[in-house]
Amino acid sequence: MSIRPEYYDVIRRPLITEKATLASENGTVVFEVAMDATKPQIRKAVEALFNVKVKAVNTTILKGKRKRFRGIPGRRKDIKKAYVTLEEGNTIDVTGGF
Repeated sequence: MSIRPEYYDVIRRPLITEKATLASENGTVVFEVAMDATKPQIRKAVEALFNVKVKAVNTTILKGKRKRFRGIPGRRKDIKKAYVTLEEGNTIDVTGGF
């Protein structure tokens, strides 16, 4: 499977949060993905970029908070997160860079 440039458009960045760290103990890695990315696209991109086998992909959309920017009401952007569960024996080190 070759690495195609559109894979980098699907997978934006790994998310390193407390919840993502707890999920990594069970072989799950969390990524921020494009809003229009589908589960099969995410699976193909992760398998090609990191040379691992994916067991399952779960997605969730995090709605942007309402905030004030310099006194002006605004809203942060929505993001889509993908919880990628890997097959036994496969790992991804997200702390080492993308």
